[in-house]
Order: sequence, then structure tokens, then C-alpha cells
Amino acid sequence: MKRRFPLVARAAIAAAMLVLAAPNAVLAGGKAEPLRIEFKRGAYSAAISESVRGDEEAEYVLAAKECQRLIIHVTSVPDKSAVFKLLADGKDTLELLEDAKHSYSGVLPRTGDYFITVKRSATAKGTSRFRLAVTVR
Repeated sequence: MKRRFPLVARAAIAAAMLVLAAPNAVLAGGKAEPLRIEFKRGAYSAAISESVRGDEEAEYVLAAKECQRLIIHVTSVPDKSAVFKLLADGKDTLELLEDAKHSYSGVLPRTGDYFITVKRSATAKGTSRFRLAVTVR
């Protein structure tokens, strides 16, 4: 015997499927979490090679303590086609870091997460391949 689902039951199943699929759709079109930079045991530096094109941004986060020195250096191909911005925990732009484009060295004002965003410079065209070197001492 063939069973038929009433219209209300079919609507409920369809609604449930939409609710279950919605978070995946939001994640697919939304912003990805930044990649956490973690140092190997005993190491105080790390390097990441990646590329960005168009208006893409590569985002990274690292934990550091107050009074530690943070050194960031970005090299790219074509030369100087990638720049970075450094934000403190809570996404507050640090006044000292607003002009950082290709390198930075400074003592951190507080303990917490620091966010590094790498993107193409305004004058760069095409794809920028970059190497992000980060040191915390």
C-alpha cells in the first residue's frame, strides 16, 4: 500500500530541511575564520606563503603577550603588490600600525589576539603571491 504524506507534513519536512541547510549556506557565502598562527615548540617565528587576487583578503590571528616584540614582514610577487594591516584583539586598529605596509616591528601594548590581514595594494593588478613572516619575542 502506498502512503501519502499530507501537505502539512511535506511542508514541515521542507521547512526542517531549509533550517538544517541554512547554516551551511551562510557559511559558504560568509566570511571564513582567520587562520591561527601557532609556533612550533621552542620556535618564536613562522612563515606563511599564500596568494590573494582581486579584493580577496587573507586573515591570520596570533596570540601574544604585553611587552613582547612583534615583527612582521611581507614580501610579494610582483614586488610590493601585497600589504598588511594589524589589528588588536577586538579589531581595534593600533595607532602605531596604521601605516604598516610591508614590515613592522614594535612592542605590543597588551596581552591578547592580534589580527593580520594581507591584501593586494591599491595599485596592484592581478594576483599577488606573498610570504608573511611573523616573529614574537
